[in-house]
Amino acid sequence: MNGGGNRIRGAWWSAAAWTAGVLATLVAMPLAAAGRLPDEMATHWGSNGHPDDSMPFWAVPLFPAGLWAVTVLALALTVRWTGAAARSWAGVVLLSGGVLLTGAQASIVHANLDRTTWADAAPVGFEVVVVLAASAAAGLLGHLAGRRATSAETARTGGTTDRTADGTAGGPNEGTTGGPRLDVPAGERFAWLSRTVNPWLQLTATLFGLAATAGVGAAAAGLADVLWAVAPALAITGVAVSACSTVQALVTPKGLEVAFGPFGWPVRRWHLDAIESARSEQRTPAQVGGWGYRLSGLGTTVMLRRGDCLVVHPRKGSDFAVSVDDAERGAALLNSMTARPADR
Repeated sequence: MNGGGNRIRGAWWSAAAWTAGVLATLVAMPLAAAGRLPDEMATHWGSNGHPDDSMPFWAVPLFPAGLWAVTVLALALTVRWTGAAARSWAGVVLLSGGVLLTGAQASIVHANLDRTTWADAAPVGFEVVVVLAASAAAGLLGHLAGRRATSAETARTGGTTDRTADGTAGGPNEGTTGGPRLDVPAGERFAWLSRTVNPWLQLTATLFGLAATAGVGAAAAGLADVLWAVAPALAITGVAVSACSTVQALVTPKGLEVAFGPFGWPVRRWHLDAIESARSEQRTPAQVGGWGYRLSGLGTTVMLRRGDCLVVHPRKGSDFAVSVDDAERGAALLNSMTARPADR
């Protein structure tokens, strides 16, 4: 399976779902409260926190929706023209911009709710600080995820996999025991990195995050107080699914590190002394009980896509497998390192 293609496809689907969801939320919030809003709504507040400008009701859903559409279109064109240089910042713009506009729309609806005229709208103050803080936090998360993905791709294409001393590729060979090994020259140090993304789990996590954002916005707008209890559950579920949608395996002279999620957390580590052997093995979701982090008779499997898995057999405990590309080379490098105590 093409890991790079999955990453790009998953990112595009998630971006499309988030874009459409934010657009729908911006339009739906004022329409859902149409019977409780004045024909002319306050949309701007002065430094004293009181309303000083307004828009007709029909413009309240259309203006932020149009602004969001233009922003996303400009971002898409920028990414198309500049490629990877802008892709790493796309998540920042989408997440922070979506949260900012959704929060602002919720504040406007809440301030105008059950008011006779726009001049009677409730003052705003603390809400602005909360919305700006939430937008900044969302942008930071998008930046961290984009930077990690870009770093992983650069490392994967830039030569972090094994090389022999003369610079040619060293392929895995079958060792006498313990699975495949690489011909690693004495004194050389190597690293191997592989990253897998499940686009469907990534999309599912995005939808849960979108539902949580929309729920918080609707609750803040005063449309449904029960959503204050539902939104956290949606957010927690989204985080859990997101952690199972991306996995990165890294082999270094210290051992094996498996990082989960777009931010590379949580992380499981095995020191070389704790590993007896490693191998590559074909596994399917049916064998391990489904997708994501699975426990079965085969041990623990992180199943993001069917096929090649890096399987580690520790000295204590059950096997651990992770579905990543180029698993045979990672297993071979691990076996070579565990056989060379001098390098530990």
